[in-house]
Amino acid sequence: MTRLVVVSNRVAPIKAKATAGGLAIAVLSALRETGGVWFGWSGEVTRDASTTEVDVFDVGRVRYALVDLAIEDYDEYYNGFANRTLWPLFHYRLDLAAFDRRFFSGYRRVNRQLAERLMPMLEADDLVWVHDYHLIPFGEGLRRLGYRSRIGFFLHIPFPAREMLLALPTHGELVRALFAYDLIGFQTENDLRAFHDYIAEEAGGRVNGDGTVTAFGHTIRAEVFPIGIDTEDFAALARTPEAQRQMRRLADSLQGRQLVIGVDRLDYTKGLVDRVQAFERLLESYPEMRGRVSMMQIAPPSRSEVPEYADIRHSLEATAGHINGRFAEFDWVPIRYLNKAFSRRALSGLFRGSRIGMVTPLRDGMNLVAKEYVAAQDETDPGVLVLSRFAGAAHQMGAALIVNPYDLHDMAEALHRGLTMPLGERRERWETLMEGLRRDDITAWRNRFLGTLAAVPPYR
Repeated sequence: MTRLVVVSNRVAPIKAKATAGGLAIAVLSALRETGGVWFGWSGEVTRDASTTEVDVFDVGRVRYALVDLAIEDYDEYYNGFANRTLWPLFHYRLDLAAFDRRFFSGYRRVNRQLAERLMPMLEADDLVWVHDYHLIPFGEGLRRLGYRSRIGFFLHIPFPAREMLLALPTHGELVRALFAYDLIGFQTENDLRAFHDYIAEEAGGRVNGDGTVTAFGHTIRAEVFPIGIDTEDFAALARTPEAQRQMRRLADSLQGRQLVIGVDRLDYTKGLVDRVQAFERLLESYPEMRGRVSMMQIAPPSRSEVPEYADIRHSLEATAGHINGRFAEFDWVPIRYLNKAFSRRALSGLFRGSRIGMVTPLRDGMNLVAKEYVAAQDETDPGVLVLSRFAGAAHQMGAALIVNPYDLHDMAEALHRGLTMPLGERRERWETLMEGLRRDDITAWRNRFLGTLAAVPPYR
């Protein structure tokens, strides 16, 4: 049986099942079925990772292979090119992107070193599945070492429009590296279209009618594989005792009021400040909502070493404080801001107890929080999803209230509509959304990608 080898920037916490996300669960499920290897960064930073051995150990049929990063590599590869260049650029924030050639050099170096660490562990007929923007050149590293079996790559974040990508001084080298893969997966048709446009207009390549593209001397397959969640598993989490306890605590604290909930990493792509300002606009436009609804924004800290993340935290805290100072009463606070993480079970209970799930990123690859919010709802009295049109999930979840996250009035009106929506309409929208979540779940995504990868012709 063909063995699966998964390569990701971070290997998910092996014992932390309660906090593991949908991708980690899907990867582990596939690895346990076929047997295989999960390779990636350990999360540890050392003074000199070049002398560090790969930490290899087995748990059941899964072999984990973890590598530490040197301080210089961490600064240039992870904090530098991945998170200060590619992340803002791919999320259309050119104003925040740092174009430092030293970062790109470190990014290429670390990808090459990681490929060298994995290569001795590979077998001739392995399926290698590489994940996300940190590792775009990883496949190229394996090819240069002589590996010729099938390698697939899945991009979890948006692929930017050609005009945006051209701002990157090394855009040609980055896109060329993608042609070391046999299959590239994108979240949405928009991402695939942007990739095709770059290949045809900038790289001098060809978009073929059979789903393949030809450029840089290679023909590869590029398709859309929108990622899902384990829908039934998350729905079951919302019915667990821990989730029910959270829901009761939430209901007690609300004292009959309704709740709008947002759950995001503390990141400038998530539209957090705009979101709480839209809630302020709701209170301005509909004074009868004051004292009757609160907003809870959960935003655990993220990438605290990157200056832009400290800035967004300060802006969010200041905005939430301003709104509370303006509207709060002695027995009601409009904004509940929590700068910490919760377990998946706890979140499922908070989702279930909220009338509105507000998912309004300025740009996002998919956004699985939108799907988890819907899956957690009580089918007899479901809440309403307010979703940004710039989240990948909007392409699949048209029964949500779709909004422009740059338009405070649009978001405020959607909040009001959701808070006053009749039960019959809420049920109808929820049923439509759940039908899609069950059909396009995480298992269907995984099986379709791996099935397509296994069927592509060998690298040429």
